[in-house]
Amino acid sequence: MFDLNKIQTYSLRDRPSKVEVKDFAQIPSTDAVLAMNKWFDTLPEILAAKDLRLLARAVVECRNRKKPIVWGMGSHVLKTGLAPLLIDLMNEGFITGLAFNGSALIHDFETAFAGKTSEDVDSAIGDGDFGMARETGEIVNQEISKGVASGLGLGGSIGKHIAESDYPYKDLSLFAHAYKCGLPATVHVAIGTDILHMHPKCDGAALGLGSHRDFLRFAESVSLMEGGAYINFGSAVILPEVFLKAITLARNLGATVNQIVTANFDFINQYRGRVNVVQRPTSNGGKGFSFTGHHELLLPLFAALLKATAMNKAGKKGE
Repeated sequence: MFDLNKIQTYSLRDRPSKVEVKDFAQIPSTDAVLAMNKWFDTLPEILAAKDLRLLARAVVECRNRKKPIVWGMGSHVLKTGLAPLLIDLMNEGFITGLAFNGSALIHDFETAFAGKTSEDVDSAIGDGDFGMARETGEIVNQEISKGVASGLGLGGSIGKHIAESDYPYKDLSLFAHAYKCGLPATVHVAIGTDILHMHPKCDGAALGLGSHRDFLRFAESVSLMEGGAYINFGSAVILPEVFLKAITLARNLGATVNQIVTANFDFINQYRGRVNVVQRPTSNGGKGFSFTGHHELLLPLFAALLKATAMNKAGKKGE
């Protein structure tokens, strides 16, 4: 068996990264949202343009009725600089819970700790340097072990650590913000898929227990989702599978989860997102939507549409 104590590491601070916080998205001003609102009115009431507006209205209605709005995400959403928009959506009540695959912990931590993330795999894998950033492997694994020992899941462990740290960019951490707001941020791992698992401080027992706790917390959120929404952004396999199992568990234990709105956003239209998010969970009622495109374009567009739709609804009420 490999002796992980012999691996060669380097400092995260010295590693070239493809993503830096200076390039992250910015939260649009009220004037910008109002201008976008006029632009949205020019779109056709046909196909995806019509569906995106229908989804936005449904999510705004969920928020107004204080129903759960849970977002599942692949880590590429974090790597495309969208954390500021997601934190803003949390603050505005458009996200009441988050679920991630395992690598999201890595990119969130690296962003908070060093202001950069996303290494160049092609240039690093040839000599075995890929994934060997010392601080990522040591600190994240250490905090997972510590947090799980105290009764937390993976997301809560890293959220608590970053929130209580003095990291220079911790305000861009989704996990820290969720922890401070008391919102669930769960992590669902497949062991062997993340660079954390190559480091000597990785504790497989803590990883498994923490991920299982997060699954149960996620399933509890899903059990309360009647009249709410689930939005899958950029996870092609892990989270569509986790969501389907959570739906099954919730219904098996007697929860009513039928009238829900679901949506899948991804680069291409793939089986699990289409079937396990859009079709199967809504077969007892509700409505599913599917959108194809780049995260760094679709998520800001959808975020602006949510805020514009909410402004319109509030304006009509005030008339």
